Amino acid sequence: MPRTIAVAGKGGTGKTTLAAMITAYLLKIGKRPVLAVDADPNANFNEALGVEYDTTVVDTVDEVMGDGATAQAGVAKRQLVEYSMHDALVESKGFDLLVMGRTEGPGCYCHANDLLRGFLEKLAGGYSHVVMDNEAGMEHLSRRTTRDVDVLLMVANATVTAVRSAGRIHEIAQKLKLSPGSSHLILNRLNGPADLPGAGTAFAAELEKLEAAGLSLLGEVPYDEQVVMCGMEAKGVDELPEDAPALRAIAEMMEKLNL
Repeated sequence: MPRTIAVAGKGGTGKTTLAAMITAYLLKIGKRPVLAVDADPNANFNEALGVEYDTTVVDTVDEVMGDGATAQAGVAKRQLVEYSMHDALVESKGFDLLVMGRTEGPGCYCHANDLLRGFLEKLAGGYSHVVMDNEAGMEHLSRRTTRDVDVLLMVANATVTAVRSAGRIHEIAQKLKLSPGSSHLILNRLNGPADLPGAGTAFAAELEKLEAAGLSLLGEVPYDEQVVMCGMEAKGVDELPEDAPALRAIAEMMEKLNL
């Protein structure tokens, strides 16, 4: 079975870029193929990975399960949906990308998530690792699509608000009994030690609370101008130089996790 890494965090923390850098790290050390799953309705994992996509899982489900849709003779509609989901799979060098997609109305996501979960269970068997970029809030976690993950990574900037948000995601994961093998916090875009307030500050107190709750600090990713330029020029993280500070930080953290 593949190792599954789920990445989550408040919007604007850089979680998608970190998920892409984790994918790049796995490819670099020969852990391939990797299945990258964009489980954020505001899909942009593909941009960080430097690939394009044509359709999403939700679009596929809507098309097949929509009114008037009929399965071929002898083929159950669920099987037809799972077969059609392969159309949403983007194949690239060393990894494939599956984009969940956006839904419009309340309640319509549930069946799609159920189908995605079953599809992923079958699909993931052919991969070394699965890296899942979850939506910025906690809604997708509550739908249980990311259950049975090996490592759950919460991404936050060095602010009390972002760290508290990461803590809430951790609490929801516990309430839903997602039971990841381990949960960790990653602080992103630090300019240096000055960005980490010392003992006695509200920020330090929040980190201590998370540590006590089982969400340990895995490490920090420094602010990296090269990563910023990649985003501005619509380039994937695969175009970053190997010695980029952000990539080095990700490598060190992944080595700690023995992935």
